[in-house]
Formats: sequence, C-alpha cells, structure tokens
Amino acid sequence: MPNIRPSVGEDIPAITAIYSHHVLHGTGTFETTPPTVEDMTARRADVLSKGLPYLISEEGGRVIGFAYCTWFKPRPAYRFSAEDSIYMAEGTGGKGHGRALLEALVTQAQAVGIRKLIAVIGDSANAGSVGVHRAAGFPPVGVLTSCGWKFGKWLDVVLMEKALGPGDSTPAE
Repeated sequence: MPNIRPSVGEDIPAITAIYSHHVLHGTGTFETTPPTVEDMTARRADVLSKGLPYLISEEGGRVIGFAYCTWFKPRPAYRFSAEDSIYMAEGTGGKGHGRALLEALVTQAQAVGIRKLIAVIGDSANAGSVGVHRAAGFPPVGVLTSCGWKFGKWLDVVLMEKALGPGDSTPAE
C-alpha cells in the first residue's frame, strides 16, 4: 500500500503533472488550462496557510495522488465546512489508493475541526470520483445539471457530503 503523508514543496512538480493530466483529459475538474508549478505552489500555500491538510500518496518514491481540503465558502459561518479535492495519477485507479488517501484526508480534516466535508464532483459520469467518495461514506446530496461546459458538452456537478466527528449534533464553538 502506498505511503500517505503531508505534502512538501518538492512534491509540487508531480502534483502539477497529475492535475494537468486531469485538466487536459478529464472532466473531474472544470479548469481548461493547466496551472503552472508556480500556480500550484501558491494554491498549496493557501491551503496550508488556513491550517488545512494537503496530503500526497506515494509508491516507490513516486507521487501517485494528492488530496486537500479548503473552505467551502469564505464567509465565517462556513468555517466548519470544507470542500475536498482528490486526484490520482493515470493508471492508479481501482486499487484502493484513492480511498486510502481520501480516508486519510477525512481524518486530518476532522483533526483540525472540520465538521462537514463536501465533495463537488465534476461530471455525473465521473464514476471513479463518485465511487471513491461513496466508499468513504459520502452520500450524494444533489446534482447541478449542465452547469459546466468542457470538451464540447454540458457537464453536471455531483454534490456529496460527509459529517465529521460530532457533525451538527453539538454546538460548533
């Protein structure tokens, strides 16, 4: 099983390559132009500056996936809700690596006080992402139909969520 650990700066080129593949060939992200290493460095720094986890999965010394969460919305009332992102390298799907990485992210998010983790999944036909979230205990809560345009077609967004720790059963303060 791969090693899951907090990301470090040296992981950014591999993270950028994995994400760029998804931007250019997948519908899990609605970005259409791959971000640069500098862009991804800034994005990672933003996540970490908020005290939120940014993890990688590596196998044989090679980064094969990354996952992080960031605030669902910037307003203070949302401070216990975060949106997760998870991307795996091509050819690594179906082996349980994504589920292990997502479960580690869930644990880390809960440890920093997140009470609700939200998946905003590009493309309702994205069986891999929907499946890994379902396997990690995220039930579907809705679909935004035809809200993204990529590769010459309209794409849906699937919303899934997972309550962490006490969820909404106790006051947040």
